[in-house]
Amino acid sequence: MIVVTAPTGHIGGHLVNALLETGSPIRVVVRDPARLAPHVAANVEVVTGSHADPAVVPKAFAGADAVFFLIAADPQASSVDSAFLGFARAAIDVFAAHEVGRVVGISALGRGTPVAGRAGHVTATLKADDLIAATGVPYRALTMPSFMDNTLRQVSSIRSDGVFAGPITPDLRAPLVATRDIAAVAATWLLDDAWTGFAEVPVLGAADVTHLEMAETMSSVLGFEVRYRQVTGAELEVVRPGMSAAMVRAMADMSAAKNLGLDNGVVRTPASTTPTTFRQWCADVLKPAVSG
Repeated sequence: MIVVTAPTGHIGGHLVNALLETGSPIRVVVRDPARLAPHVAANVEVVTGSHADPAVVPKAFAGADAVFFLIAADPQASSVDSAFLGFARAAIDVFAAHEVGRVVGISALGRGTPVAGRAGHVTATLKADDLIAATGVPYRALTMPSFMDNTLRQVSSIRSDGVFAGPITPDLRAPLVATRDIAAVAATWLLDDAWTGFAEVPVLGAADVTHLEMAETMSSVLGFEVRYRQVTGAELEVVRPGMSAAMVRAMADMSAAKNLGLDNGVVRTPASTTPTTFRQWCADVLKPAVSG
């Protein structure tokens, strides 16, 4: 039995489809089952609720050989630690009871870099990893750079103004990954029952790119000019509306840390390189979204 949390998200949606192809028994934990695709709902066991809820998690994880765990941090949280560590607490209690075979989680790059302790969302994520690992459950933390799919939040601006914005230095070269590739890596680890202990698994995308190069690629694929605009930490709330002041600060701290090399502390290897290029992702995902 493989349990998938956040099955309607960018990563979870790809992951469930990949696991269904293997014929593995799958249980999903979802707040709104109506959001599941019909073919998914018909072929998985559904537990309704949040995987942060202490009343839901024991039932959702019962008898699980493997769990895919993603922290869905509350953007309105009063602090970044409560957003991440508070969310994970119920699951950590179940992992500590040794009722789950193994866990594959979504984490972030940056451990061991000089800025890891002041990187907002990433700092809290790494703390959560440490708490999960301390339970003794076999754990693989898939450590990520920024997601290509985050660009979809700015489809309207790209379509109407030819602009996408963010806090990252325009010419900073850093890894960038597609969520479909993350899901493929997660599926491999979930289906493998031969590993033990704790380790981080970097998932770095096909190549390091700059935001200026991203704009050039978007322009080429979309057929009109797209420009990148760097915003300040104070402007982040405009780019990412609906966040509490504490979470905006944490986002600004994470972005500042990325600009200082947070995502550049891991040496790329063939094992950490995934297939989807940013150009391919733009053609497959961004262009239909902008056209639509």
